[in-house]
Amino acid sequence: GERRISNKYVTIFFGKLINKKNNKLNISFVTKKKIGNAVKRNKIKRRLRNIVNDAVKNINLRFSYSYLVIAKPTMLNNEYIIIKETIFRDLEKII
Repeated sequence: GERRISNKYVTIFFGKLINKKNNKLNISFVTKKKIGNAVKRNKIKRRLRNIVNDAVKNINLRFSYSYLVIAKPTMLNNEYIIIKETIFRDLEKII
């Protein structure tokens, strides 16, 4: 089944994928229209991609899972390090 974990910056939905080749992370990012214009939404997606790329290198992410990361407007805050730490912490909880 699909489960989710939420923090101040994102909601992460995740679920096991059946018969998935475990060599690539299956992850999608959603930035809703109401968050802001395209420039802002692209900035958020770029941030999330960077965070996830780092997460792949640093923590043991489950490649057998599929992830959906839904951004909240707080992603635009200028506290990148804190955002990253928060998301890392939650990704680590996904077992």
